[in-house]
Amino acid sequence: MNDDFVLEVKDLKKYYPIKAGMFGRVVGQVRAVDGISFRIRRGTTMGLVGESGCGKTTVGKTVLRLNDKTAGEVLFKGKELFDLNRTELRRIRPQLQIIFQDPYSSLSPRMPVGEIIGEAVREHKLVPDAEFDDYITKIMRACGLQPYHKDRYPHEFSGGQRQRICIARALALNPDFIVCDEPVSALDVSIQAQIINLLEDLQSEFGLTYLFISHDLSVVEHISDTVGVMYLGDMVEYGNKKDIFAKPMHPYTQALFSAIPMPDPTIKMNRIILEGSIPSPANPPSGCKFHTRCRECMEICKTVQPQKYEAGNDHYVVCHLYGK
Repeated sequence: MNDDFVLEVKDLKKYYPIKAGMFGRVVGQVRAVDGISFRIRRGTTMGLVGESGCGKTTVGKTVLRLNDKTAGEVLFKGKELFDLNRTELRRIRPQLQIIFQDPYSSLSPRMPVGEIIGEAVREHKLVPDAEFDDYITKIMRACGLQPYHKDRYPHEFSGGQRQRICIARALALNPDFIVCDEPVSALDVSIQAQIINLLEDLQSEFGLTYLFISHDLSVVEHISDTVGVMYLGDMVEYGNKKDIFAKPMHPYTQALFSAIPMPDPTIKMNRIILEGSIPSPANPPSGCKFHTRCRECMEICKTVQPQKYEAGNDHYVVCHLYGK
């Protein structure tokens, strides 16, 4: 066990069966997550990026054990999450939280905000009843909400305020690890900055560890310490944020980064256009999954699966262009 790392994921796979016929016979598998590995150091943020449908959210839900895994290991503080029984999992559950993408659909419209934030606190008996009200007030203030908001309902709030409620609900359980599943993608740009700053402030105050899932690379560059790039269920590149943004190695990472808008209109970006569409995860290409869209494609890419190449400083890339 390494105490420096809150979460360690080793060769994680999550496949969904494809069923057909009257008897529901399994005729194939959707390889949503196809053997990825990473680890997140305590008190830091890992950004997970990639196109829609690449498996980012499935990773987030699986490492929280909201999905069953197909294979691999998920170690939380050195313990394999999928080996825990129901009692052990219930005991550890408050330490593992998630902030969902859509703040409105993830909040019950029939409950006032104070109850939404405090429901799980009561369920897990985290604070005595006499201190409950003061505790919820303290959490709300930490997330930029006022005590009089307790009696209001989600529909009475703006999108940014709703996301603050979702953050407060997660924070109230005193977690160690939070999956942020595109928490700002549904918000206006001006509100996005407020929520990102709030997440950073809470991280420094409470020592939180984040897995930050996003397709907005500008946000990921701002908030992350390490970055993982996913394509069709695979982790194609992983490393320190500075290393990856300074020198992206995988052709897919280079194409993604070339699409980041620049605030200076005088700077001309050499945009890399990816040809074709993403293949189906139910029937991925042989060899390197990216070879059908890669401008650097070689014959070996079409038949042989590339191996992980260590570029140093815990930066690795999975591509035939390296390690020859």
